[in-house]
Amino acid sequence: MNPIKIYAALLALLIMHPAWAAESGTALKADTIRAEPFADAKAVTALSAGDKVEILKKDGGWLQVKSAKGSGWVRMLSIRKGAARKGSDDAAGLLGLASGRAGTGKVVATTGIRGLNEEELKSAKFNETEIKLAESFATEKTDAKKFAAQGKLAARKFDYLPAPQ
Repeated sequence: MNPIKIYAALLALLIMHPAWAAESGTALKADTIRAEPFADAKAVTALSAGDKVEILKKDGGWLQVKSAKGSGWVRMLSIRKGAARKGSDDAAGLLGLASGRAGTGKVVATTGIRGLNEEELKSAKFNETEIKLAESFATEKTDAKKFAAQGKLAARKFDYLPAPQ
């Protein structure tokens, strides 16, 4: 049979059945499956640690999943892509997500932890209001030392940024 026809037939099957292209995953911890990718969205069902899921789509820091318990959106950091592992590997998987690495030497997007994709980064706009809000949180060194002393925090030496002009 002609290899091009075989390839075309397989491609047509994948297009007709997008679920075949979905990725499997396992819940790293208990979390709530939500109707939309927002922390305050309506809860659909609960997901338990170790539950198997099918990952359908990614949106920011959320994954759209399908499980035996229901379908919806769950936080990206609650799911491990691929098959479940036993023992201390679960902690390593969570650390791998947080570090922006997927296994030995396989670097993934450093923005993945925040859930920003390339298109979102390219379409980002300057927001003067948010800059002013961030600047409003600045404090003097003496005030920071007082706060640390009240909270019994240990001091760590680092260089402060210069004061805004």
